[in-house]
Formats: sequence, structure tokens, C-alpha cells
Amino acid sequence: MVNAGDRAPDFSLESDSGKTVGLADFPGKTVVLYFYPKDDTPGCTREAQAFSAALRAFAEAGAVVLGVSRDSVERHRKFRDKYDLGVTLLSDPDLAAHNAYGVYGEKSMYGKKVMGTIRSTFIIGPDRAVKHAFSAVKVDGHADEVLALVRGGGREAPPAPEARATAKSAAKAPAKSAAKAPAKTR
Repeated sequence: MVNAGDRAPDFSLESDSGKTVGLADFPGKTVVLYFYPKDDTPGCTREAQAFSAALRAFAEAGAVVLGVSRDSVERHRKFRDKYDLGVTLLSDPDLAAHNAYGVYGEKSMYGKKVMGTIRSTFIIGPDRAVKHAFSAVKVDGHADEVLALVRGGGREAPPAPEARATAKSAAKAPAKSAAKAPAKTR
């Protein structure tokens, strides 16, 4: 998966409006690029509605929001119209962008291992560097968290996998006991 600090892979995908969209179409803007499994499913609908509800705030912060799934442009249009969505939806039926960002692979669904889209979000700065990367996103509250980061607040990006591994091994290392001072008596 693409990580914070990496250069964001460019893409060229058809949108729900019929136009071809890529990163180069947003010079000087921050791009929030979120990948989701399927139109008109409960989690994906809540996610798209949350990002749509916050579009004005994202625009005020200098950002655009793009949602990507494998669904067809026609299915995106039906989804957009059914829920009055404002986010731009991009169709990636060949998984070109999914694979470039590393968000298609094995995941667990109802206790079974399946291949599919791993719900992920990337905040891409105007310099095209990935500022934050989220994998295995939990939908509720996510759009607010992303907006806070775009505005310059919110939590810090999670440490790189190597740093997490180092932190875990340090946490598991036995603590060195301090030399015991003699007890004071009264």
C-alpha cells in the first residue's frame, strides 16, 4: 500500500459525470482519495454521505474529495442520484488505481478470506506527496477525522510499519527494575 511520504501514483479514471479525472486536474489542491468496495451498500453509502455532507468544508480547506470503486460509471450515477451525493465518483473496473495504491487484496468478510477492495483513504498534498494514508477504514467518524487532518489538526499520521514493529518490540521488552532505595522509617 502507498504510505505517507510516498509520491501519489497518478491515475486517469472516468467519473460519474463522464469526464476523465486524474491528479493533474487539481493543481494546488489537496486531494482526498478514498477507495470503497461497492456502491449502494450500507457502509459505502454512509461513507459517501459523510464526505458529501462535508464537501463545503473540504473546499474551504482547499481540498477536493474523490471516491473510487470498481463499479461502472452508470452504477455510480444511480448511486449518486439515489442519495444526492456531491462527491465525485470514479470508476476503476480494471483495478489500475486500486493496484497502484495497493488497496485491492485479501480481506476478511464475515469470517471468510476474500479478494476485494480494502477500504482506504489517502490525503494527497498539492505537491502530490501522500500526507496521510488510512487502511481498513472504519466508516463512522472517518470523514470528520480526514477533514480535521486536511485543516491541519487532528491526529498525527500513524507511524510507518517499521516504526510500529520497533515500538511493539520495545513494549514487550522487560522493563529494567530501578535499584531499590532503602525504605525510610519514621
